Amino acid sequence: MSRDLALLPKAHLHLHFTGSMRISTLAELATLHGIRLPAALLDADPLHVPADERGWFRFQRLYDAARACVRGEADMRRIVAEAAEDDAREGSGRLEIQVDPTSYAPFVGGLTPALEIVLDAAREASATTGVDIGVIVAASRMRHPLEARTLARLAATHAGDGPGQVVGFGLSNDERRGETPEFAAAFAIARRAGLASVPHGGELLGPAHVEDVVGHLRPDRIGHGVRSAEDPRVLERVVEEGVALEVCPASNVSLGVYATAADVPLRALVDAGATVALGADDPLLFLSRLVDQYAIARDEHGFTDDELAELARSSIRASRAADDVRARLLVGVDDWLAS
Repeated sequence: MSRDLALLPKAHLHLHFTGSMRISTLAELATLHGIRLPAALLDADPLHVPADERGWFRFQRLYDAARACVRGEADMRRIVAEAAEDDAREGSGRLEIQVDPTSYAPFVGGLTPALEIVLDAAREASATTGVDIGVIVAASRMRHPLEARTLARLAATHAGDGPGQVVGFGLSNDERRGETPEFAAAFAIARRAGLASVPHGGELLGPAHVEDVVGHLRPDRIGHGVRSAEDPRVLERVVEEGVALEVCPASNVSLGVYATAADVPLRALVDAGATVALGADDPLLFLSRLVDQYAIARDEHGFTDDELAELARSSIRASRAADDVRARLLVGVDDWLAS
């Protein structure tokens, strides 16, 4: 009989702030603020779009509609609290939630208050749920690289590895937009502050994009990076440079990168020696949470409980949690295997 995946201690390193919302919460916020939502955000069907610009536009339109319902401090605090509760139910002992404070700044008086609200809520949720929560500040490829530098400087002022501190700096949105080298200065600012470099890359675009990101942004982790499997040389570089990959199988299928979860090259990445941390990305749209990703590894890729435990260990080691938190979670993984 297979062990319960919800009891397996793990770290969740790829979860977006707005995308973490429960559908019920989104519906309540829309009603509260008098916003009419697209039906696709409230139905019980996971998003499925083609992996082209039209598909991304549809995804982004829905994401923006959801984000428009987050209109103040109470809404922001609720999202963090519920994300922590949901992760706690799934055995996540460490959550690194990613947020771009730019979208919420107009409702709370600026970028600094927007970030500090998320950090404070993360501290409170850590104490309440027992999930150790760090925050990743993410810039957008859709905006000017100078804005990324502003966010990097803001992130640097809150750097640390404790609950409610900034642990990393990311770069998200459509990989086909923006020039990767132009964001290098922002990542250098974050790196000098001791923050992890965690840009997205290699999902919508292929292995050349992974190499571009590795070469210019010097990542500790890459959000997705699955397309590195298409070029053994690029994958070897990822492994040699110790870059962890935040792999989100359900997301890859919803965004049309792979036809089915079985097509995601999870086994190939692991067999090549890559450090893989499974993540849910945007459960609001993909209707698939963290445990579901481990179930995909088990059911679609034949991962044994020993191999699933190693995936969990990889996620914990790739996190920016404090040493004592990592040690506690790793002991928990051993206990899960011994049960």
